Amino acid sequence: MGIEIANTSGFECDEDQIVSVAEFALDKLGIHPDSDLGITLVDEEEITRLHVQWMDLPGPTDVLSFPMDELKPFSASDGPGIIGDIVICPQFAAKQALVHSTADEISLLTVHGVLHLLGFDHADPEEHKVMFALQDKTLSEWRMST
Repeated sequence: MGIEIANTSGFECDEDQIVSVAEFALDKLGIHPDSDLGITLVDEEEITRLHVQWMDLPGPTDVLSFPMDELKPFSASDGPGIIGDIVICPQFAAKQALVHSTADEISLLTVHGVLHLLGFDHADPEEHKVMFALQDKTLSEWRMST
């Protein structure tokens, strides 16, 4: 996988861990290994700006996904492509990380963002059930592999 990561958040993160979980999730979901993904870590001011601009929702959030819609659906047989971009706010993640570490929360948000890029959503109860089960399974398998 070609995963570009940029950290402009001012928050120290384990970028190798973020790339590792993203690669694992993409591989597990059958994405061509030569596909590209961008991950940007931003501060609360920037995630708030993006949240308002793209979702028309106030305040900060934890993760936003910007898929390359014209390339969906993805599969390894489609060949490589640009999957899209994930934007994560580590400061917001730290506030949410009540039962695990901030690094674990960022790993969860990375998988969550990947799933959104690939067309998963949680707007209704059935979608929520499917997406969160896949998220939990992917994280569990990734942890066992590392």
